[in-house]
Amino acid sequence: MISQPLASLLRPKNLEDFVGQTHLVGPQKPLRLAIENHQVFSMIFWGPPGVGKTTLARILASEAEATIHELSAVSASKDDIKKIIAAYRPMEKNILFLDEIHRFNKAQQDFLLPSVESGKLILIGATTENPSFEVISPLLSRCRVFVLKELSDDEMSQIIDKAVQKLAPLSRGGGRKTGGVLIKKDAKDWIIQMANGDARQCITIMDNAFTLYGDLKLESLKQALQNSFLRFDKKGEEHYNTISAFIKSMRASNVDASLYYLARMITAGEDPKFIARRMVVFASEDIGIANSSALMLANNVFDAVMKIGYPECRENLAHGVVYLAKSPKDRSAYEAYLSALKDVEIHGNLPIPLNLRNPETKLMEDIGYGKGYEKYTKESLLPNKIKDKKYFIEKKK
Repeated sequence: MISQPLASLLRPKNLEDFVGQTHLVGPQKPLRLAIENHQVFSMIFWGPPGVGKTTLARILASEAEATIHELSAVSASKDDIKKIIAAYRPMEKNILFLDEIHRFNKAQQDFLLPSVESGKLILIGATTENPSFEVISPLLSRCRVFVLKELSDDEMSQIIDKAVQKLAPLSRGGGRKTGGVLIKKDAKDWIIQMANGDARQCITIMDNAFTLYGDLKLESLKQALQNSFLRFDKKGEEHYNTISAFIKSMRASNVDASLYYLARMITAGEDPKFIARRMVVFASEDIGIANSSALMLANNVFDAVMKIGYPECRENLAHGVVYLAKSPKDRSAYEAYLSALKDVEIHGNLPIPLNLRNPETKLMEDIGYGKGYEKYTKESLLPNKIKDKKYFIEKKK
């Protein structure tokens, strides 16, 4: 007999068995109150992989006695949503759980709006990407966003203990290889480190090792781990090292190194929107006024990535990377902003000169608001305490 995947066996059915997200499901916290009161409304769960987004949606639907339809935005179409809407019956709670909602384009998200607005669909979206960038404003305004956090080491340890308990009866049969299910501290610590706050990854590592070797020894865990994506964990050191090398190569105008690190990120499955965003930032931070067209090109690359996606958008990224790497560099605008920011942090909200204030009422005009204002004055317009400050220093050509 083939047993269920360990992740399926471990998935909590209620909040008592749920691990993590105490800021949302702890006593008197918003999601716990919604679940306990059988309330359900449109919301978006934003957080890293494997932290309970799908599980919370299922618990919420179950407690609210709602019908839940689960779709992935990677493969779902308008027709799939039309079928769900067509099956709607008045007075019922109809939840659409849309995993990876950031993969829906603008037209697909627009299509959801009328049904969400009318109540035919209660949308629960799940995303690993910032919804401010990935979800259209009209849809976002109709949803409450809940931010989920990666699991702590202690929470990961609890999940490992639950997995060991679940594997114990299976070690005596049940379709898996027999063997011990004790786990030593070194093996437990290794799983926590490798999983990096991702419960799904933690469980998968244990499931693979136990299925193949019948135990959870450190060597078995290491042998079972053949997933190359762990070498480029999007939350881990390799991720940050590679993007750092990519930016620094463009800053040094080293085209070959820039393209190499771009290729590494693309091959590893990095989100192209993340790469494109970093390029837009780079265009202003590092190139700046030396070539203002760089910002326009970087934005065009970002637009192309949004419209085209992998695999074709890699050509757009490569085009942009070569252009940005070869452009002259000037950080004076960015450095001037940092200098101004430092004064804001030091001095707080200094009084704005009266001549720059808007005299919206007669009283304001009488006490001097706007008095003496000249459109093209050469005088300082800074608050009096810092009136002689110079932030922007133009580079000599």
